[in-house]
Amino acid sequence: MSKIVKSEEQWRKELTPEQFHVLREKGTERPFTGAYDDFKGQGVFKCAGCGEPLFESSTKYNSKSGWPSFFAPIHRTHVAEHTDQSHGMVRTEVTCAKCGGHLGHLFPDGPLPTGTRYCINSASLAFEEAKKKD
Repeated sequence: MSKIVKSEEQWRKELTPEQFHVLREKGTERPFTGAYDDFKGQGVFKCAGCGEPLFESSTKYNSKSGWPSFFAPIHRTHVAEHTDQSHGMVRTEVTCAKCGGHLGHLFPDGPLPTGTRYCINSASLAFEEAKKKD
């Protein structure tokens, strides 16, 4: 996968202020405020920064955490995991493998079959609705 590298100025021009804060500054939206927290559409969630497909709606579930949650990415190579020791905690940060944008965090308290919860900021996602079958 080829990486996307852009200047801060380029990212600021392409993203909304909230998207820039989350994706480029590792920000977090307030719980229960994101567009995809209670969203039930069928399709693919992509990186809002670069369009990389990240999660299928079939893996989304209501974790009651206040952020969209998924039990698995579309493919493990589409997301990267990093140790995050900010805010006095040790967590696993999840980023887009293609553009490096901050997506959210990974926790070991999700449902089967994986037992993992990808807790993702809505601002880091763009949704593409599944095509209707004729």
